[in-house]
Amino acid sequence: MTASLAIAHDEFKRTVSVPAPSPTRHEHWDTGVVSNSEPLLGPGLVVVCVVMAGAAGLVSKFVLRGSLWPVPGAAVRAAVQLAAVATVLAAAMSRLWSSMLVLAVMFVVATVTAARRSEANHGSPWLTVSLAAGMTSVIPLLLLTRVVPLTGVALVPVFGIVLGGTMSAAGVAARRALDALGQRSGEVEAALSLGLSERDSRMEVIERPLSDALLPNLDQARTAGLVTLPGAFVGVLLATGSAAQAGAVQVLVLISLLLAQACGVAVTGELVARGHIARRASAAPVSRGWSHRIARLIPVVGR
Repeated sequence: MTASLAIAHDEFKRTVSVPAPSPTRHEHWDTGVVSNSEPLLGPGLVVVCVVMAGAAGLVSKFVLRGSLWPVPGAAVRAAVQLAAVATVLAAAMSRLWSSMLVLAVMFVVATVTAARRSEANHGSPWLTVSLAAGMTSVIPLLLLTRVVPLTGVALVPVFGIVLGGTMSAAGVAARRALDALGQRSGEVEAALSLGLSERDSRMEVIERPLSDALLPNLDQARTAGLVTLPGAFVGVLLATGSAAQAGAVQVLVLISLLLAQACGVAVTGELVARGHIARRASAAPVSRGWSHRIARLIPVVGR
């Protein structure tokens, strides 16, 4: 997505007014590898990636006492997937209809991934509603105000970043809420005995786990620029050399994520509290659920 945001820079320039960078101040960008992607695609890149993946695997094997191959395997899989996705996006983002098709595929994959992460064995398809709630709270607003132009090169990166964050938050919120209900079932029974409804009884238990699902993005927003440089910022900065433009895009992305995740987690909490998403002992094991069967057909879905 960092590369896609770099490509989308020209579209954002029309809607975000910032001072143009000084030629003398940023002229060093013209000779560095960051201004031209071609020097990066050489033997050096392959060697560095192989060494780092191998080192990570060795640490996992001999220090963490785990397996040697999961990390290198994940690295190879990521390289293959990103190469394929980059090829598809280069063609798809040139037309609006093909961009919409890409967004639909992304949404399906995100739904399956969130369902797997929730570890629910009943009602996990309801997480589609959570993701839809998060996306519809943000994307229409960005399009109607023309902050994000209705073009594939601008819409796909922003949609992908917001969808990815909402997917993670909704999946974690559902899993932690269901864990809390399983561990604190006695509190739910006590609340029911006091006359609370089933929905309110469950909500008393899952409120804290739901709010905890928002903490990673809240921490990222609080420390942006101080501890970490988020991907959108880095992508636009490397593409343009303009820190102001990169900051404007990153602020847009961070605030969009905050709203989308808050709405997605809120809907997830309601679905869990009302029993639409649950873990039931009589149901089939999670590993045999619908999301796992679909995931086998979609190799880009990860745990």
